[in-house]
Amino acid sequence: MAELSGRKAEIVAAARTLLEAGGPEAVTMRAIAEILGIQAPSLYKHFPDKTALEAAVVTAGFIEQAEAFRTASSRSRKPLAALARAYRAWAVAHPHLYRLMTNQPLERDRLAEGIEAAAAAPILAACGGDPNLARAAWAFAHGMTSLELADRFPPDADLDAAWNAGIDALHAARA
Repeated sequence: MAELSGRKAEIVAAARTLLEAGGPEAVTMRAIAEILGIQAPSLYKHFPDKTALEAAVVTAGFIEQAEAFRTASSRSRKPLAALARAYRAWAVAHPHLYRLMTNQPLERDRLAEGIEAAAAAPILAACGGDPNLARAAWAFAHGMTSLELADRFPPDADLDAAWNAGIDALHAARA
């Protein structure tokens, strides 16, 4: 799983800057070219279309997320709890990228080989290698995160308590 370098990396970084600042509608080939000081058609020398560029941004997000998950789980005696905190913190810090990565079908054939498995590996390990428990843990974290980002909880909801209850249930399922 190789990271991008050179001009491709610059294009992905510019797209990410636009995405983080203004959401998906801010990411246009013209805006990316403007950031880089080039003409928009030049971008097509590096990416055949905007979908390929989005896949590269998603891949970069998975690489970053995988590292955050590895770091969180390796430093904790309760890796599931640490992963849940890292998942939530990462998504809240990067809501537009998180939604791009999770709120549409994942075009696996466009992603860097092995990237999805790399991001999932810490979750699978924290779940004792049980893929079903790992999927349940991911579904819990994704559901809670998506609802939080969409501001769907009542104003008086204690989200930390809800997260802790879910994490406790996952720990009990693992035991």
